[in-house]
Amino acid sequence: MDTLHLPTLLAAALLFSSSLALTFDEEATTARRQELSFEHNHHPTDHVHIDIDIDIKIQNPRLLTAHKALHALKDALYSDPNNFTGDWVGPDVCAYNGVFCVPSLHNASESAVATLDMNAADVAGYLPKEIGLLKDLAVLHLNSNRFCGVIPEEIRDMAELYEFDASNNRFVGPFPAALLDVPKLSYLDIRFNDFDGPIPPELFQRPYDAIFLNNNRFTSGIPETIGKSKATVIVLANNELGGCIPRSIGEALETLEQFVFTNNSLTGCLPVEAAHLMNAAVFDVSGNALTGSIPPALAGLYKVEQLDLSSNMFTGDVPGGVCQLPGLANLSVSYNFLTREAAECGALDGNMGRSFHDEANCMGQSRPMQRTADECQPVVSNPVDCTKVEPCGWPNWPPERNTSHHRHRFSQATKSREHE
Repeated sequence: MDTLHLPTLLAAALLFSSSLALTFDEEATTARRQELSFEHNHHPTDHVHIDIDIDIKIQNPRLLTAHKALHALKDALYSDPNNFTGDWVGPDVCAYNGVFCVPSLHNASESAVATLDMNAADVAGYLPKEIGLLKDLAVLHLNSNRFCGVIPEEIRDMAELYEFDASNNRFVGPFPAALLDVPKLSYLDIRFNDFDGPIPPELFQRPYDAIFLNNNRFTSGIPETIGKSKATVIVLANNELGGCIPRSIGEALETLEQFVFTNNSLTGCLPVEAAHLMNAAVFDVSGNALTGSIPPALAGLYKVEQLDLSSNMFTGDVPGGVCQLPGLANLSVSYNFLTREAAECGALDGNMGRSFHDEANCMGQSRPMQRTADECQPVVSNPVDCTKVEPCGWPNWPPERNTSHHRHRFSQATKSREHE
């Protein structure tokens, strides 16, 4: 569908959304309501059982179940200032605001709720466990509200769910692992929330087309399984991941078109394998602590339009082949410690339709707005040779010295560094 093949610069634009904040009292009250609801019901991994106790007569069992789910959601709202759910009354759920019905996939003679679109409704509350009753739902949009609490385990029961957008809210807790059990999920957007902890390796082994995790508090590095992903878009920006960019990233060469790893405290060298991403149009690793030189192999990124390597600790040259990439519209290498750039890079200056940024490097008088010699000297005088380091920047031990004695010395050096 169109939303899955995003325009080239859309991934960058997505990083600058904002959400409406709950007041402290609203957050506390809503969280307590959710806690009490969970305490008075079953274990969170139990399935929801339907207990219909309403006077409204609905002949279609699918819509009857949807009625229960939608009214549980309405009851879980603490605030609805725009009266978004004001017409959620009566038996005709297909007429409710934000609800869209289609013939059921299992029985074309029956209608089923296929979409629930609450984007920008400005409601505050939590997702009740009954959300899992919407088993026919294909699209769930909750973007830009004030939902808080956790994503309920029962979401795994939504067997037809294809697109899940809970971005720009106040959801908390670890990555909602129940989403990994939704069999048809393809579009996952949970950016701009307060999820924390590690990203599960299984995430990149699911057949998702788009993954947006940016602007949360995820930690513990990028899983090695990222190379197994079939996604066209992966945005992990503005988390607290740390660690390195796995060499396995190059294995995603057939599908990955946009990846944005901005502001994650990533370290080590930029893996040469990243140059295998021949379909990449957006390649953004800015705002990290990547070291070593810019791999000349990046000249193989023939389809790249936006290449952002800025605000790292790269040293050495800007390769001419990178500046000559045929589709390049925006190249930024600013705020590094680069000492030279190929003549081809200068040709980008003033080139209509192309943008080139190289300020705050160590090129002396040859380029404007460069760092001072005092800023440059500590880094430039100690360049990292990426051919002699492990992925995270740790030295390779020569074979004849790779003994338990030297492993002990390396371990002790690492411990000492941790206590500095």
